[in-house]
Amino acid sequence: MYAVADILYIRGVKLSIIIVNYNVKYFLEQALHSVRKAVNRLDAEVFVVDNSSVDGSCEMVKRTFPEVILIENKDNPGFSKANNQAIRQSKGEYVLLLNPDTVVEEDCFEKICNFMDKTPDAGALGVKMIDGKGRFLPESKRGLPTPQVAFYKMFGLSALFPKSKRFGRYHLGFLNKNDIHKVDVLAGAFMLLRKKSLDEIGLLDEDYFMYGEDIDLSYRITKAGYFNYYFPHTTIIHYKGESTKKSSVNYVFVFYRAMIIFAQKHYSQKHAQAFSILINAAVYVRASIALVFRLLSNTYLWLFDMLLFFLSVKTIAFTYAKYKFETIEAYSAEVVSLNSVLYALLWTGGLFVAGGYTKRVTLSGIAKGIALGTLAITVFYAFADESYRFSRAIILFGTFAAGLFAFVLRLLVYAYTHKRFSITLDAEIKTIIVGNKEEVSRVQHLLVHSKAKSDYLGYVSVNEEKEHDEHYLGTENKLSAIVDLFKVEEIIFCSKDLSTQQIMKWMYTISKPDVHFKIVPEESVFIIGSNSKDEPGDFYTLEINLALNTPKQLRKKRVFDVVVSVLLIPMTPVLLIVVGNKTDFILNIFKVLLGEKTWVGYAPVSNMELLPKIKPSVLATTGKASHVSHNEVAIQKINFLYAKEYSIEKDLGIVIRSLKQLGN
Repeated sequence: MYAVADILYIRGVKLSIIIVNYNVKYFLEQALHSVRKAVNRLDAEVFVVDNSSVDGSCEMVKRTFPEVILIENKDNPGFSKANNQAIRQSKGEYVLLLNPDTVVEEDCFEKICNFMDKTPDAGALGVKMIDGKGRFLPESKRGLPTPQVAFYKMFGLSALFPKSKRFGRYHLGFLNKNDIHKVDVLAGAFMLLRKKSLDEIGLLDEDYFMYGEDIDLSYRITKAGYFNYYFPHTTIIHYKGESTKKSSVNYVFVFYRAMIIFAQKHYSQKHAQAFSILINAAVYVRASIALVFRLLSNTYLWLFDMLLFFLSVKTIAFTYAKYKFETIEAYSAEVVSLNSVLYALLWTGGLFVAGGYTKRVTLSGIAKGIALGTLAITVFYAFADESYRFSRAIILFGTFAAGLFAFVLRLLVYAYTHKRFSITLDAEIKTIIVGNKEEVSRVQHLLVHSKAKSDYLGYVSVNEEKEHDEHYLGTENKLSAIVDLFKVEEIIFCSKDLSTQQIMKWMYTISKPDVHFKIVPEESVFIIGSNSKDEPGDFYTLEINLALNTPKQLRKKRVFDVVVSVLLIPMTPVLLIVVGNKTDFILNIFKVLLGEKTWVGYAPVSNMELLPKIKPSVLATTGKASHVSHNEVAIQKINFLYAKEYSIEKDLGIVIRSLKQLGN
C-alpha cells in the first residue's frame, strides 16, 4: 500500500534539478546544455534560481532554455535560501542540487536515480568530480569535520598524509575513489537528495550563506538514519572557483565561519567552544597566509623590478664614479640611494601604464614602459637641484639595464608559466578542435573573433570525413597520437558532436600538465575550460569592439582615477564648501585610490551584459550621480557610447561639470 506522497512521486516527476546562479552566465549555459541531454529519458524538471545576476543570465535562460523554471531574485539571499525556494516548488521523488560550473554525463541522472531506487537506506548521493584538466577532485568524498579532523586539515597534516586513516579523514584519501562508499559528507556542487528524507530532516539551513550547508545537510541525513553514498560510476566536470577563490581572505573567513556555525548547532557546548577557539586561531593564521599570498601574487613582479632597477642604478652610479672621477665618493651614498629608488619607481610606473604587469605583456610594451619611465626621469633631471643630478650617461646605462632586466624577468616568468621560451612573450597556444566539419568551422570563427591567443593547427573529426581540407588532421581514434605529434597545448571539444562521456574519456586518456581542455556547447558563443583545479574557469567569447574592452584603456582609466584622487586631496578644504555629501566625498577619494570605485562609470540599467566590466562609479556617464535613473533605452545607448569611445578627456569633463556630486 503506497502513501499519498509515494503515489505522487510514482505518477509525477522523478527528478528535480536545482541550479543556483550568480553572475556565471557562460558556465550556466554549458551546464544547462549538458542537463538537457541528460534528462532525455527521464521525467524531470529543471529550476534555475538566479540571485540577482547582472550579466544577462536570466535573459539567456529565457531565450535558450524556455523549458527551465526560472526564479529571479531581486537580491542575493545566499545559496541555502535560493535552493530552498526551488525545493519548496519541486515535485520530484529526488532533488539534485547542482552547481552552474559543472558538466554532467548523458546517462548521469539515470544511473544515480537507479542506484537510489535500489538503495532504500540512501538519503543522499554524490558522484566522482574532476576538474577542467581531468584530475580527480578529493572533495568528492569527505569526512565529518570533527575538532580532530579539522585540526589535521587546517594545519596541513591531511595534505602531508592524504592516505592516512588518522590524518586523511577530511578527504577520506584512504578510500578507493573508484568504489562505492558510505561517507560522512557530500559536496554541494552535486548532491542528490531523496525528497522523503528532506521531508523528515527539513530543508537547507539558511543560517549558512555560502559554504557549510552541505556539511550540515549531510550530517542531519545520517542522524535521521539514512546514509550518504559516494557513487563513482558517473563523473561530472566541476570547474570550480567562480565563487570565492580559496586563496582569498574572504573565503577563509566565510568558510571557517560556517564551520563555527556547524559546531554550535551540532556539538556539545564544551566541544563547540573548543572547536570555535581552534577555528578562530586557524582563521587568523590562514587569513594572514592568504593575505600575504594574495599580496605577493599581485606584486611579486613589481617587487623584483624595483629590486633589480634599484641595484642596477646603484651599481652603475658607483662604477661610473670610479671610472670617471676615480673615486666612488663622487656621488654621496644618500643621493645614489634616493635617486635609485626614484628611478626604479618611475620605470615601474612607466611599465604599469604600458601594460608591463599584465598577463599578455609584449616586448614592445616593455620598451614603451621603460621609455616612459626614462622620460619622467629626464623631467626630474631638468628640475632637480644640481646636487641630486647624475650624469646623463648613468641614466642612459640605467635605461638599458632596466629594459634588459625587465625583459629577462618576464621571459623567465613566461617560461615557468607556459613551460617554454618565447622571445616575443606572446607565443600562441597550439590548438586543435575535435568535432565535425560544420561545427569546427563555427568554433574556428569564434576563436578568431574572440582574439584568443591560439595557433590553430587543424581539426580532428569525430566521423571519417569524405572531403578533407587543409586543416583536417585525422579521426578521433587517433587523437592521442595527433596530440603527441603536433605537441598540442589546447584541445577544444565540440559538445554538439561528442558526448560528455567521450570528452571525459579523452581528458582521462590524454591528461598531461601542459595540455588544456575546453568545451564549446552547441550554438553557444562561449568556449569554456579551466587550467587548474585551484583557478576559476576561463572562457573565450566574441569580443565587441569597445575601447573599454582593452587593457590599455582600462589602465589609462585607473591612472586617471589615481591622479584625480591625489589632486583632490589638497583641494578638499575648498571643495567641501560646494560638495553635497561631505563625508562620502572624502570616503570616495580613498575608495577610488584603493581601487574599490572609479570616478566615472555607467548609469545603472537592467541589462549591462554587453558592456566591459568596470568598478562601481561615483558619477555616471550622464554626469549625474551613478544611482540616478533615466529612460532605460537612452541610458543603454549612452553607456554603450561611453564604452565604445572612452577617453580620459570625457572622464575629466564629467568630473569638472559634476563637482557638487562627488560626494554621492
